[in-house]
Amino acid sequence: MRLIGAGTRRGAALTDHEVVFTVPNVLTVLRFLGVPLFMWLVLAREQYGYGVLVLAIMAGTDWVDGYVARRFDQMSRLGRVLDPIADRLALTAVAVTLVIAGIAPWWLLAALVIPDAILLALCIVFFRWHPDLPVSILGKVRMAALLLGTPLLLLAKAVGSEPNALQVVAWIILVIGLAGHLIAAVSYYRAIVEKHRREPRPKGPAAEGRPT
Repeated sequence: MRLIGAGTRRGAALTDHEVVFTVPNVLTVLRFLGVPLFMWLVLAREQYGYGVLVLAIMAGTDWVDGYVARRFDQMSRLGRVLDPIADRLALTAVAVTLVIAGIAPWWLLAALVIPDAILLALCIVFFRWHPDLPVSILGKVRMAALLLGTPLLLLAKAVGSEPNALQVVAWIILVIGLAGHLIAAVSYYRAIVEKHRREPRPKGPAAEGRPT
């Protein structure tokens, strides 16, 4: 089964619509809501197994909303912005939770957050918000690895004694994901700078067509 780009109709053009209320966008909002539930289960209740289940559902909605958007022509400009934000929020929240719970080291959180923080600062400086860049294949693969490795790390904790084979597998996948995360960050940095050179941000309210 095709995982990346699943749902794409052969020969059909992919168009971003101006709609807000679509099935993919609703699924993305549900992914946002899964974040506090996950944190509560792990930190307040220490229910690691249920935490893994919530992460699995969140990862599933990430794939399903993309499939539905492409298959049923429900791609939207809002979804293009919301989807990566939901992914980043979920990943950061998971990393914060694992660090607080003593399951992961602090450098895992730093390796995830620092590159994204730099890119966010560039986006704000150059474009005032989202640069609307397409997600690269590497970006999708690294996100998949990170969203797979973190639940496995939590599952290894739920299984019991450490270290165990599941923990080793989780760290192998996480290291691959982190390497891809850094490489993708450099790629997005170059794309942001290049787009800024081609399309410099308008200066002042008058240049944006707003009354002064």
